[in-house]
Parts: sequence; structure tokens; C-alpha cells
Amino acid sequence: MKRLLFIPLMPFLVAAQDAPASDKKITGSLEAGYRWVSTVAGHSDTYRSVVNLGEGPKLRAFDFVVQDAGVFDRLSVSGSHWGGDPYNTTRIDAERRGTYRLIVDYRNIDYFNYLPSFANPFIQRGNLVNQRSFDMRRRYVGIDLELRPGKRVTPFFGYTRDSGFGTGITPFVANGNEYPVATGLRDKTNHFRGGVRLELSRFHVTVEQGGAYFEDDQRVHTAGDNNLGNRSSTLFGQQLLLRNLEQLYEVRGESMYSKGLVTASPFSWLDLSGSFLYSRPKSDVDYKANAAGLFYLGSTQFLNTFQNLVTASAKQPHSSGGFTAELRPWRRLRIRESWMTDRFHNASSAMLSEQMLIGTAAQLGTLFGLDRLALNYNRQQLDILLDATSKLTLRAGHRYVWGDASTRTPRISFIGPSNAGELKRHVALAGVNVRPVRRVMFNLDYEGSSADRSYFRTSLHDYQQLRARGRVQVLSSLLVSANFSWLDNENPTRGINYDFESRAGSLSMLWTPGGGKRVSLLADYTRSSLRSDINFLAPFPIAVNRSLYRDNAHSATALLDLTLPAMNQSVPKISVGGSMFVSSGSRPTKYYQPLGRFVVPVSPNVHGFAEWRYYGMSQTLFSFEGFRTHHFVTGLRLVL
Repeated sequence: MKRLLFIPLMPFLVAAQDAPASDKKITGSLEAGYRWVSTVAGHSDTYRSVVNLGEGPKLRAFDFVVQDAGVFDRLSVSGSHWGGDPYNTTRIDAERRGTYRLIVDYRNIDYFNYLPSFANPFIQRGNLVNQRSFDMRRRYVGIDLELRPGKRVTPFFGYTRDSGFGTGITPFVANGNEYPVATGLRDKTNHFRGGVRLELSRFHVTVEQGGAYFEDDQRVHTAGDNNLGNRSSTLFGQQLLLRNLEQLYEVRGESMYSKGLVTASPFSWLDLSGSFLYSRPKSDVDYKANAAGLFYLGSTQFLNTFQNLVTASAKQPHSSGGFTAELRPWRRLRIRESWMTDRFHNASSAMLSEQMLIGTAAQLGTLFGLDRLALNYNRQQLDILLDATSKLTLRAGHRYVWGDASTRTPRISFIGPSNAGELKRHVALAGVNVRPVRRVMFNLDYEGSSADRSYFRTSLHDYQQLRARGRVQVLSSLLVSANFSWLDNENPTRGINYDFESRAGSLSMLWTPGGGKRVSLLADYTRSSLRSDINFLAPFPIAVNRSLYRDNAHSATALLDLTLPAMNQSVPKISVGGSMFVSSGSRPTKYYQPLGRFVVPVSPNVHGFAEWRYYGMSQTLFSFEGFRTHHFVTGLRLVL
């Protein structure tokens, strides 16, 4: 099979060599090969969670363009990573100038996540069962059609379908215990849209109408097992356990929306734009659960089986809009004012029917509840940009963010009191852009705030943020750039005491002597640190605990390309380099990915290649999660 891998390419090779370049209507390239994967040393599920590349024949990339072929002036087809890799793509772009443009986009993602150290309360005992894991496949298809592209009036239509299915492990939560069990997941969303764009010399309007329909199903199940869950001790002398479970979630929803966008330049010194979106989502939920075992009911009561049936619905009108104006009263002065608002309401109801078996006595009950959430968010920002000189631009501004949220305390059969929250934040903005000489650029942006109120414990509260970027063209063949970012955020509210800080600085270089014909070098290094410190409430026993996380990391990437002297009219190329990541702190980790690639031309249109990559990861505190493996790829690249 491996020897026959490239036989289907032979007709393309002959056609590519025989057809004169001036007569070509089809151009493109194709790269195919075979990957060998050495035995994964270490934890194979961690390898699949991080890398997940398999063995076998691979269509690594293809890209073809067809010109002037009847119904279209240009047809482009491209794709990558076909043959079992976890991320596959295909894109088709067909166009007839002034008549239509059709784009079809397909993506397939295999998502596997099974890290034994995550969501595992028994890891210290050597139990490597992850209680929150996924083995899923997601597929996306998008179709966009424009009629009369480039004209003043352009109708457009679109359709997307996003779907997923797979299995995993999730905890079934009951009073006093949690039980990891198998789960099956399936969802799909269909999105339709259509509208029209109007393009004038100083005026643009886009009107769009669309809707989405989605389904989300989950099955959590186990049968015939005495699952003792995460509780290692008895409760009031009883051992809690789960023997049988059949739990089903079914969510069905739809959303219609209307969207508009307007931009205008009535004068050479004024630009205006505005947008508006209104949607009306609604959803219905059906939940069924049948469980058998021994469960804690409350006080000193236990039950053997229970059946739950829940039906719920929600309506969620959502509107948002924004407006931006840029005024240029003088050539070197720009004043930009922007405002946006987002308003989301959720009115929901639910009814629970429950049947429980306590000893030999059966109990029936029905509960009904209502709830409402109202969330309003607003932001206003003013920026002033001044070109002080041809080499210096200054920026100053102010941002005001405010909002409110309220929800009713859940109660049964009647409306409970309201819980309210507020958001108020003034932010100072400043920046500078310096261009002292033609080949040097430096940019600095700063913002800082002291908030009165914030929605969430980890939201931006009292914070300062700094971003700096610089670039120097040292030589015509050497470009050096640097970046630095810093964020410090605190919430001193009693009971929260949140303290967060992150820093990252990077230095990169691109060296291409002689335009990179013989040698090119790309190198990048980043030093980063992160610190998070916050209090949280532990449920068993109820107490305030401290969560402290630290990370100090070094990451680097380098790639050297060499074109060797011609040998018998062949110009072989060598590429060597790779990436590495080393961190210390709460979770010390080392990850290395070196690579080497050798390309040898077989003919002007056919290149053979061989590639080696190594993947290795280790963790000081979780040595069982490490892995090491070698990948070897060989194949051909065809250029039409």
C-alpha cells in the first residue's frame, strides 16, 4: 500500500510537465505523503489530548485555481490535513465578475480531552480516571452567495451548519456525593441569513435578516455498577452508592434576528457609522432522570430510587446597538466618539414532577418555579489623536462603562425578592506612537481604572494595563521586533480579595540575506508570568479557602531554512528548528517539538520531501502525564 501511495498522481505529473506554462488555465499544488508514528512512550491519552496526530497516508495540503472555465471566471479549491488528522479543511471559492461569488467552507475537528490530573479528586491515590472528559467530533459547513458583487446593490444569502457528537465522562451530582458516569453528547445548529448591501460613494447600508435553529441532547447513564462516587466515608452510617442511572437532556431552540449597519462620510472631515441587532431567542428543555441506589435526601433520610421529569422554557429578547463618529477638524487632529449598548432579558419557567421511594413508602410531588434575568450593559468612549509631528502621534481618551443586572431569587409557586448588581467603571486611556526614523517604530498604550462596582468576582475592577510594541529594520535583510504586555487587577472587596497579575515580553527576529534565496532565519522568544490569588467557598466542610496559582514560563520558536548549492540541476532545501515551552510554579511543565525537513526536486514541477518531528511533554508534579514520540513523514509535492 505504501509503494502504491503516489500512483494516482502520475497523470498529473505528466500533464504538468507537458503543458506549456503560457497555456495553463489550471495552476496549483498538492502535497501528499505517509506519516509513521513511533510507539508513544508515556500516557497515550495525554498525547491525544495535546497532539493527536495519527499514522497513515495523508493529503497534507492542496490548492488549485481554474481560470475562465465557462460558468465562472475563477474557481479556487484549497484544503489541508486530510487522512485522519484531527483538523481537516476544504474551501471552494467560485466567482463570475459582476454576476456572483460563491464560497463553500468545510471544517472537521476531532476534539479529545482526557487529562488524568483534571477534575480528579482521587489523583493522590493513583486513580487516573478523569471525571470531566470528551471524545468528540465537530463539523462545520458554511455556504455564502453574493449576487452582483462589486455593484451598488448586492443581495447576499448564507447558510451554516455546526454539529457535534461524541462521548465522555461527566459527574452525576446528588446530595452529599458525585458519581462519574458515561455520557453521550449530540448537538446541531442551522443558521440561515439573507440581506442586501447598498454601496454609494459616501454611503453604505447593510440590512440582514436571519434565524437559527438548534438541538442539544445529552445522555448520562450507567447500569449494574455499585458506583460509590467521590465520597470515601459513610454518611450517618450509610454508604451512598449509584447502581443504575438513565438521565436525558433535550434542548430545542430557535432565534430570529434583524441586523442593520450604516456608514457615511458626508464630508471629507467626518465619518459616521452605526449598527443595530435585535434577536428573539427562545428555548424549551425536557429533562428525565431515573436513578437507583442509595441517596441522601436530607436530615437523616435516605431514598432508594427516584424519578424526575422537568419541563422548562425561556424567552430571551436581546437588542444591541452602537454608534461611532470620527471628526477631523484639522489635518493633524482626530476626535473619535463611540457608544454602544447591549440589553438582554431572560424570562423562564420550569415545572418538576418527582417520584421517590423512601424505604417502602413512595412519595410524589410537583414543583413550579419562575425566574427572570435583566442585564443591561453600556459603554461610551472618547479618543483624541494628535499628530504632534510627522514622527510623533499622541493619544488620550476616556471610557465609561456602566450597567445593571437583576434576577429574582428562585422560589416555588410565587415570585421571590430581586437580587441586583451594578457595574460602574471610569477608564483613563493614553498612548504614543513614535517613528524617529524610517526603519524604527515604537507604540505604547495604557489604560487604568478604579471601579465602583463589578458584576463578577474576577471581572476587571481596580486595574492597570500596559502594551508596548517596537520594530526596528536593522538592515534590509534583518527585522527585529519586541512586544511587552502587563495587566494588574485587584478586587479588594471583603470576602473576595482578588489579586491578579500577568506579564509577557517577547523578542523576535527575521533574517533574510539576499532576499532569503539561500538562507532565512525566524526566531522568537517569550518570557511570561502569571499570578492569581482569590478566596473561594469550599462546600465540604463549609469554609473560606485560598486559591493561589503561579506560572513562570519561557517559550521559544526558531526555524532555519537553507538552500544548498545545485546538484545536477536539483536545488535541495533543508529546514531545521522547532519550539519549546518550559514553565515553573503551580504546574511545572516542559514541552519540546523540534523538527527537520529535507526537500529534493525531482523535476521542475515535482519535489520529494522527508520530515521528522519529535513531541515530548513532562510535568514535575504529574509525571504520569508525560509522553514522547517521533513522527516521520515522506511524500511528494506537485506544482502545476
